[in-house]
Amino acid sequence: MEAAHEFTMWALFARATITVKIVMIMLIAASIWCWAVIIDKTIQYRKARAEADIFDRSFWSGEPLDGLFDQIGADPDGPSEKIFASGMLEWRRSHRQDGGLIAGATARIDRSMDVAIAKEGARLQKGLPVLATVGSTAPFVGLFGTVWGIMNAFIEIAEAQTTNLAVVAPGIAEALLATGLGLLAAIPAVIYYNKFSSDSDQIVSGYEAFADEFATILSRQLDS
Repeated sequence: MEAAHEFTMWALFARATITVKIVMIMLIAASIWCWAVIIDKTIQYRKARAEADIFDRSFWSGEPLDGLFDQIGADPDGPSEKIFASGMLEWRRSHRQDGGLIAGATARIDRSMDVAIAKEGARLQKGLPVLATVGSTAPFVGLFGTVWGIMNAFIEIAEAQTTNLAVVAPGIAEALLATGLGLLAAIPAVIYYNKFSSDSDQIVSGYEAFADEFATILSRQLDS
């Protein structure tokens, strides 16, 4: 029965050298960190899409823009609402006390919304460098652990002066576990990094499209 348990994950980790153990712990920690980012980004992007849909329906419901702005306030929580609020704030600030408009209002409104979009884009991208870093480095970290483990396995083989499979297999298995953990951390990180990068670009494109439409509406009011 003891031999049957020699190749469990815990047994392989326990027999590994201190260097390989450190590599394995680093890879496990990186994998947990990646999954925390993945869960957080999944929730964040889902909320961003839902908020954008709700606000889009409110914006195109026919309600006056001033009334909608008064309803959501100058410092709303939703990303789409923040972009709208930044444009409306600049719109109101561009009016003089006599009711006229200060020159360059359109450019200032566009810049204000661009800044808001950039901030929301940065929030959406936050955490993605972690996935990119783990996805690109974890296999090499795991490979380092494997090379180190195999080196020690060969040393043990030389000291035992035998190539018996019972002597060779444990050391090789311990070494390969590091590579397996590296791939276990890297594969989800790469997949979700690509997915979240694409999702982020789509969400930001939606914000930019809304800002262009909103700016067009305000421009019509300026011209009239």
